[in-house]
Amino acid sequence: MSLNLERVIKEMDNTFKIFPAERTYGVEYAIRDIVEASLEAKRAGKDLICLNIGDPVKYGFKTPEHIVKAACEALLNNLNSYSESTGISEAIEAIRGYALKKGIKPVDIYITQGASEAIEFAISALANPGDNILLPSPCYPLYQAIVAKFQIEPRFYYLDEEKDWEIEIDSIEPLIDKRTKAIVLINPNNPTGAIYSKKTLEQILDIAERYHLVVLSDEIYDQFVLEEDLEHVSIAALTDEVPVITFNGLSKNYFAPGFRIGWGIVSGPEEMLKDYIEAIHKLARTRLCASHPLQFAIPAALNNENHYIKQVIFELRKRRDLLIDGINLIPMLSCVKPKGAFYAFPRFEIPGIQDLDFVKRLILEEGVVLVHGSGFGQKPNSQHFRIIFLPEESVIIKALERIERFVKKFL
Repeated sequence: MSLNLERVIKEMDNTFKIFPAERTYGVEYAIRDIVEASLEAKRAGKDLICLNIGDPVKYGFKTPEHIVKAACEALLNNLNSYSESTGISEAIEAIRGYALKKGIKPVDIYITQGASEAIEFAISALANPGDNILLPSPCYPLYQAIVAKFQIEPRFYYLDEEKDWEIEIDSIEPLIDKRTKAIVLINPNNPTGAIYSKKTLEQILDIAERYHLVVLSDEIYDQFVLEEDLEHVSIAALTDEVPVITFNGLSKNYFAPGFRIGWGIVSGPEEMLKDYIEAIHKLARTRLCASHPLQFAIPAALNNENHYIKQVIFELRKRRDLLIDGINLIPMLSCVKPKGAFYAFPRFEIPGIQDLDFVKRLILEEGVVLVHGSGFGQKPNSQHFRIIFLPEESVIIKALERIERFVKKFL
């Protein structure tokens, strides 16, 4: 039924209802959309083990003290006015230095309220309603929400579970037409934990150059590399010819999700990007600025060695191995070992149950809160869930015991 017809029927019934904009009807966010089942389980007295939201602070990790102090000192020094819309110079220069160390040559940098806003600016400044953007499947749900809001068509290329979730390059080109504007890359990937090889990144750049696409590279977990012999490569470091926007922030690498400080680094041919950069700046001006005092945390973070994450990586590697080994011992479950970030994307093969039902029942019956795989996208006829390995080992063991008990009900 169309919204206009609904309105007519309501008026005939002498009632009136405020209808939301059509653009909101496709907006979903799977990670938080399972909250209702969690609340129901809590009301029923279930002891919840929440393994659904990737917030390190909720699991005992702390924002490094020198980063907190930098923000506090800015407040004490009354640096609490509006700042420049794209960010303060001290922070921009720190981001530039970080980018150069990664091999990226910035032509523009803009600071935002979390990397999420940087991503939204980049997409909304680029694509019109009816245009399309290529997204990975599986994919962090923020991207589906943004394209739905701006009435942009998502087209999904696949990640190959049999090859450690590497990108299926052959699945990309058939999606491209004259209205394709960009290809999104999430590296390390959320939800799979994959880190892409240099060869794969070069293949993506080849496609982007041939079809004149912008590469939008989400690298918010670039310091969370769990394999000792592996190095994260920024795709922007491999090209001067392809326009790339690299997204990052303080939320994950620096354990400051509540600061809501992120940024976009624009690189590539400057003349080609000139109008696009100005469009992003226009959007930045409409919301005035990111938090001024919290921007001072950026140079404190980026101009110093990130010693804390080295300790965290050591702990996360143990927790990851415990979780993945445990999942692979449970009947009808299997999981590729993630190489980065702090997520895993296990597969289950249980006849007669879909992923959303699996997750809701697990919450209600065992109190283990996960996120359904279809909220991220997955290949047809496959079923997954996303799980985090941030909690202490004792919590992971308890969660595995409950998941195993739940799965064995289906044997």
